[in-house]
Amino acid sequence: MTHTGWRKPTPGLVQAERFAQAGERLAVPKSQAIVAVKKVAAAIGLKSQDLLLLDTFGAVTQPQDWEQGRRPIVWASNHFLMEQTGFSLATLRRHVRRLCEVGVISMKDSPNGKRWGRRDEDGVIVEAYGFDLSPLAARAQEFEALYAELQSERAECATLRNAITIARRVIRAKIEKALETGLRGPWRDLQEDYRELLDALPTRSERVGRLEVFLEQIKTLLTSVEQAFEAAFDLSKNSDAEQVSDTIVSEATSRNMTPSSTENETHILTTNEPNPVKSNRFETKPAASVAPQIEATAPVETAEDVDLDINWSTHGKSRGSDVDIPMLMASCPHFAEMARGTQGYLRDWNDVHRAAAKLRPIVGISEDAWNVANRVLGPAVAAASIALIIDKSTNGEIKSPGGYLRGMVEKAGAGELHLERSFYGRLSGQAA
Repeated sequence: MTHTGWRKPTPGLVQAERFAQAGERLAVPKSQAIVAVKKVAAAIGLKSQDLLLLDTFGAVTQPQDWEQGRRPIVWASNHFLMEQTGFSLATLRRHVRRLCEVGVISMKDSPNGKRWGRRDEDGVIVEAYGFDLSPLAARAQEFEALYAELQSERAECATLRNAITIARRVIRAKIEKALETGLRGPWRDLQEDYRELLDALPTRSERVGRLEVFLEQIKTLLTSVEQAFEAAFDLSKNSDAEQVSDTIVSEATSRNMTPSSTENETHILTTNEPNPVKSNRFETKPAASVAPQIEATAPVETAEDVDLDINWSTHGKSRGSDVDIPMLMASCPHFAEMARGTQGYLRDWNDVHRAAAKLRPIVGISEDAWNVANRVLGPAVAAASIALIIDKSTNGEIKSPGGYLRGMVEKAGAGELHLERSFYGRLSGQAA
């Protein structure tokens, strides 16, 4: 921040100016800098509207602005920025302040406090005052390293969650069998312990440490259940229950993030089973890491409800709902983080659809293209398409999100769209 007396310096603004000075000495392409910050947006405290404003800033810079020894400065007016983002003036100022405090942009103020600039005949900025994007260049490597750490932690969390799921299934099955057959043993007490443990089941936002603690707790309960079973059948004590428990972790590692993973065991949508069988006889509360099931009866929110008869493939006969919400969130982690920041807990496809509608401007999907996709693909598939496009765009896999969506719509019209393959492919890629 250039101190001209127009704005009160804060530790965040001062740090942003240091990043800007460091960024001036680097040559980082605009696309690399923007993609790097988008990948870690949720981790550093940025929300979808912050990214929308940041994209608007980046759109008015030119490639030469990001070369070594230069600063990509934006001197767009408030009116232009409000028109491009749809923000009010107060909202615009609030998001500018957040971007500065987080340290992804800096402010270069003119003596009279106005934003302006000029370029020479080669398009090089000669003098400019406004929003300085140099901190993005300075922090690109930092953000890329942070993203690698987040990916590693996500993989570890997925392994732990799978191990927890497998242990839960074993415990539940043995307790149910014991109660059905009237085996001797403290099965009611074990059942109550299991219920209490489920009340503390970690949510999907929990970090590795919390998951490790919970896994140890459920392994301890599994050991008690195994011992009660051995005592009931007067089995030999040679089978080590701890060894059985350790096998859970290795099994979960081998199954981590595959399409058939236990994390994706229960599909959210049910279109052809009006009376689904409930396997959890005494799990009266739904696990916090899995969204509650939608009944096949008439929906409550008739005005906004998404059609549950989802046709993921337009080629040949529909096979029903091949992709559920847990699979969608696992295969599109960037969309998942951004959607939770915008919509909160995604209970059903209605929530996914609303989140996609709010996030689509970030990747430049117009309202017209969104409406066409809803009409041709259906609301749920259109929302899933936006999730896929956001992740691909964030990873730098596609350059024209709008064109990619149009291609999906055209394939659907020709009966050649196989969207479910994209999600399975991404899950397989994560597991590889």
